[in-house]
Amino acid sequence: MAAAAHSLTTTTTRAPLLLRLLSARRRPAVAARTPPRRFRCCCCSTSSAPAQPHRPGPGGAGRRLRGELHSRAMSNSTNSTTILAEAVVAGSGGDVELLPFVNDKHGGVIVEMTNPMDPQLFSASLKASLSKWREQGIRGVWIKLPISLANLIQYAVEEGFWYHHAEETYLMLAYWLPATPHTLPVNATHRVGVGAFVMNDKREVLAVQEKSGVLRGLGVWKFPTGVVEPGEDINIGAVREVKEETGIDAEFVEVLAFRQSHKAYFDKSDLFFVCILRPLSFDITKQESEIEAAQWMPVEEFAAQPFVQKHELVKYILEVGLAKVDKDYAGFSPVLIKSAFTDKKSFFYMNRRDLDKASESSNKKQND
Repeated sequence: MAAAAHSLTTTTTRAPLLLRLLSARRRPAVAARTPPRRFRCCCCSTSSAPAQPHRPGPGGAGRRLRGELHSRAMSNSTNSTTILAEAVVAGSGGDVELLPFVNDKHGGVIVEMTNPMDPQLFSASLKASLSKWREQGIRGVWIKLPISLANLIQYAVEEGFWYHHAEETYLMLAYWLPATPHTLPVNATHRVGVGAFVMNDKREVLAVQEKSGVLRGLGVWKFPTGVVEPGEDINIGAVREVKEETGIDAEFVEVLAFRQSHKAYFDKSDLFFVCILRPLSFDITKQESEIEAAQWMPVEEFAAQPFVQKHELVKYILEVGLAKVDKDYAGFSPVLIKSAFTDKKSFFYMNRRDLDKASESSNKKQND
């Protein structure tokens, strides 16, 4: 069979045979089956005990262990999968259709389900597909299930698939066909946040008090902060957050510094970029849903807050911000670059000032 995508359409003449074969298998009840731990995730588990996230150890030990566990679980289902798949294909004249798929760039396949399908027919097609892909030397298998097809998750998990990641509208499941530790990439590990240092000509910084969070009701003034949206660049996100929280139009100047922390939101790591922006307007309109108050605040008054004195991150933000304004501190400015592999463009953040100085010095030495 060619390695091209096939239709999900199943004729009514095939269904009785598939159902008889599936019934003969006598699938055990799902409630009585204890799935391997790797099939659970913090966002989908219904257990009263919280699921523990996968934490790879040094040298990829966590990945090797997960691969070994997957290999053992896979060996338990391989024989029954192959036997039933071969029986379905042989008994139906070899006309059981594989699930629709596309090849990825790493020797694997991606199945993106879009149309409703009878769960038992899906199970039979999945078994036949896995059998065929194993013969072809396919390694990784990805199945993307929209939330409307959540009734098919059980059948994929029973064949050895595990949860890879989930978004608002879909669940991505993964499977490794070779009897070796898998080399599939892990789910996204970081969330990206921004903080904005904005100062006017009166040496007043833009400060806000939040309506929610750990600082709610404490009277603490802080810099505008927020989370970068999916597909949004850091410089664009910083400008947007300032506008949303305070109504101030601002121009992005540089990334001054960044902080990495771990086990933050849903146990993900966090990258927080400190940015300096130049104000283009000065009349404040606070965001009613999130901001309790907003003002231009004398920098000395802001720095004198007990919270700022105790919070090292805020102290450093203030320090690098003032260093940029007063002491010729150089941050990282965005440069739009092109990729050699795609038509997409992206921002490369670098210390352009010192790079230009180094280039000028190098050219001068060559000319001397």
